[in-house]
Amino acid sequence: MHLLRLCLAVCPRLGHLRQQRRPAAGLRRRLLLTFALLASATWASAIEPIPAFSAGCRILFQGDSITDGNRGRSLDPNHILGHGYAFIIAARHGAVFPERKLDFFNRGVSGNTVLNLETRWAKDTLALKPDLLSVMIGVNDNGKGVALETYETTYDKILTEARAQNPKLKLVLMEPFVRHPGKPVPEGIVARQAIVAKLALKHGAALVRLQKLFDDAAAKTADDYWVWDSVHPTYRGHQLMADEWERVVRETWK
Repeated sequence: MHLLRLCLAVCPRLGHLRQQRRPAAGLRRRLLLTFALLASATWASAIEPIPAFSAGCRILFQGDSITDGNRGRSLDPNHILGHGYAFIIAARHGAVFPERKLDFFNRGVSGNTVLNLETRWAKDTLALKPDLLSVMIGVNDNGKGVALETYETTYDKILTEARAQNPKLKLVLMEPFVRHPGKPVPEGIVARQAIVAKLALKHGAALVRLQKLFDDAAAKTADDYWVWDSVHPTYRGHQLMADEWERVVRETWK
């Protein structure tokens, strides 16, 4: 009803449409444009800005295949952020707040462990000089048998290096997760989730808890609606991740 009132205010002739079987082409075009403009304005106004995204902010997403999202390795802006949660966040806020001139980067690499991340940290993280750094790593560490102690000390080391380069750096840590229908979460994943929470506390990072997010989502419908192979989200799952990431980051830096 509210949208209809707005349309009537912009296009008073709308009220006469009930008496017309086929409104004139010009009027139809005006109505379509009116609805499009109102829908766009309503969508934009419904998106709350993220205070951590200050003007000129450089936001970097790091991790494994979930972050990679099959991103392009060229400067082609059509694919450079991949097709996942990082893309959704960047597209949404880049479109609604163009005056902030936000720069988004994705350097996730499929198959990576924290040891791989350490090897390319200088080039793919420090050299980009992010103002906000989001990291999600751990599921491959579990699958490839990276020792928990090694996982923690290496993760701690690279975060310390990033913080040393930029003391004002905002950190976001995303916990690893899996979904095995009817089975408990593997102990190795649970242990790495605890390590990520510990490091988030130590480094003053926002913590995005994903296991409960997907557990709760799976209670509503089949697991493969959200995560198609126990590890990689579907496009619906990536939307859940993007929404939760934004919620946590918005609440952390008010």
